[in-house]
Amino acid sequence: MDSSTASDYRKQTSWRRLFAFTLLFLAMTAAGVYVVYDRFAARSFEFDTRLLSASFLVPAVLLLVVYFLSDGLRLHFTLRALGHKLPFRKLFKLVFINLFFSNVTPMATGGGFAQIWYLTRNGVPVARATAATTIRTVLAVIFIFCLTPVFLLTLDALDGHAWSSEMTTALAVFVTIYLGFFAVLLFRTRWLIAPLGGLVRAARGCHLISHRRHDRWQFKLRRELLRFASSFSDYLKGKPRDVLLSIAFTALFLLSLFSFPALLIHGLGYSVNYLTTLGLLVVTTFIMYFAPTPGASGISEGVFGSFFQGTLSGNHLVLVTVAWRFLTIYLGMIIGLLVMQRELLKSRREGP
Repeated sequence: MDSSTASDYRKQTSWRRLFAFTLLFLAMTAAGVYVVYDRFAARSFEFDTRLLSASFLVPAVLLLVVYFLSDGLRLHFTLRALGHKLPFRKLFKLVFINLFFSNVTPMATGGGFAQIWYLTRNGVPVARATAATTIRTVLAVIFIFCLTPVFLLTLDALDGHAWSSEMTTALAVFVTIYLGFFAVLLFRTRWLIAPLGGLVRAARGCHLISHRRHDRWQFKLRRELLRFASSFSDYLKGKPRDVLLSIAFTALFLLSLFSFPALLIHGLGYSVNYLTTLGLLVVTTFIMYFAPTPGASGISEGVFGSFFQGTLSGNHLVLVTVAWRFLTIYLGMIIGLLVMQRELLKSRREGP
């Protein structure tokens, strides 16, 4: 990574901006939890000590290990398919860095930038880093977006949520468009050069950027898109073992992510229909992809509470909502904040 890119990243990750996003994340989270408490839990809350018992904590820790390990390994094998390898110690730092940044920046934009920055600092070219993180994301999106319509049409637990036939049809069309965009991005990347170049020209025409910056952006746009196209082609041509394992660990990562509510509900003594809880989490995660708030804060808690109010009693609904977010998001964010702080300090000491 050159000095100008490193400098741009430091500006993007100024602690003042991160602090503001973090405050927004906390505020929206509190608002979401309050909505669950007020609207879905009948203003009742009870902490249940069964969540502190060994019979719950041992499987919870094991599931967390699978969750974090599979998250790291899905990127590891994606990088391997692209011909790069990162030491496991650095790879798993990236897992937590991504968890922090993707949840304190709106629409998860900071997470991708942080991952690319970290990978380039450790010897992975920008185009390859961009391709690796994009492919990893797209694999998860394909799983979620293909499963969501299936669960919407088959889950009895969603019957009371007013999914009309028109809404389901609109959703199917939207999913098709979204997956179509990723198909173009991955298989016909060159098709994006003209429309994206047109946006840059429009910005120049509106005097938003200078002529010099316009020329530089056009060059970088074409160069990085062509490099990305080449990188994805290399991924498909990579060792079949690495490609298949990147897909397999993506599936395992999502399965572990979607299993936390079932574990929590079972730990509190409820009868669990695993497929139902799995489906509800798939749909919840799908909705989270389009939430404009940092880390889908507020939205995710509200949707989760709405979906599970028929499964849990009011006094446990808020508890399970917060515990689910703590295990899947908050814990990793705290670790990611500590890791990122050390990495930025190290970067400043090393200089450009």
